[in-house]
Amino acid sequence: MITGVITTVRIARYGVNKMRHARDSAARWATVAQHTFLEGNPVSLIAVVLMSHTAHIPSHRKPRRSASKMALRAGVAGGVLSTLAVAAAAGTANAAEPVTETIELPTLTADLSAQIAQSADATAQTADSYEARAQQDAAAVKAAKQAAKDQAEAEKKAEARKKAEAKAKAEREAAQERAARDSERTQLSTSSAPSGGGSSASQSSSSNSAPSGSVGTVISFLKAQLGDAYVMGASGPNAWDCSSLVQAAFKQVGVDLPRVSQAQSTAGTPVSLSNLQVGDILYWGGAGSAYHVGVYIGNGQYLDAANPGKGVVIQDLSGYPASGAVRVL
Repeated sequence: MITGVITTVRIARYGVNKMRHARDSAARWATVAQHTFLEGNPVSLIAVVLMSHTAHIPSHRKPRRSASKMALRAGVAGGVLSTLAVAAAAGTANAAEPVTETIELPTLTADLSAQIAQSADATAQTADSYEARAQQDAAAVKAAKQAAKDQAEAEKKAEARKKAEAKAKAEREAAQERAARDSERTQLSTSSAPSGGGSSASQSSSSNSAPSGSVGTVISFLKAQLGDAYVMGASGPNAWDCSSLVQAAFKQVGVDLPRVSQAQSTAGTPVSLSNLQVGDILYWGGAGSAYHVGVYIGNGQYLDAANPGKGVVIQDLSGYPASGAVRVL
């Protein structure tokens, strides 16, 4: 290892003091850094540091560094340069190493080619089989859905047809029943049947006296309305409330009654419930404030337009006793 190299550098200065500057700089030396050799590396790496051209002038001269600091800096620079040189040499050596081992791929022979072709054919056949099966399954599912839809539509149509037939039948029966009642009403309005006991007493007790047989006409009219609907405020011919039915029945024999039950409860002569006769008007509630009316038909029964659930019916007084009664015939 060489620790230092010395060379001379002459610096010529021009100007007024040219000779003095030339003389002073004749013996100046430059200092070089440490020179380091690496084993196996034929190239020498040298770092040179030149002195300033004004270093010979005392006023321009920088303070001298100590020998230890200069040696430390030279050593650091040499170490860095050595590391770079070693890395470059190692990369060159690795690149120059020959390949000593190779991996050979298997040779594609005729038998291997045939096996590969057979495997590809089998795979294609399997894929075709799966595709055909999938198409069959899809077709079966579609057919089942269509069959279920057709069945549901057929059942719906059959149900609608059944309902229509039942409705038509009910309408025919209702029409026949209305025709029968209308015919009976016509007969009752044009003829009167003779009536038995009770008519003379009723005639003497009512200012609106009726001819003989009027009670029978009233009862016949009321029985002809059996089965009609109860509708609040209705006045026939197929729907009634309690007071409109009573009013219409007595109108058949020429007796004009008030429209509402409160007034009908005071229209005739009051009678006791123990002395009732056929044709007497029954009322529920107080006289003048009654909320329901009907007509006594004998044998402890009365006929009335009861309520929306029952319509026009015959009922027993024992099940729903009246509050009072009046006689108008």
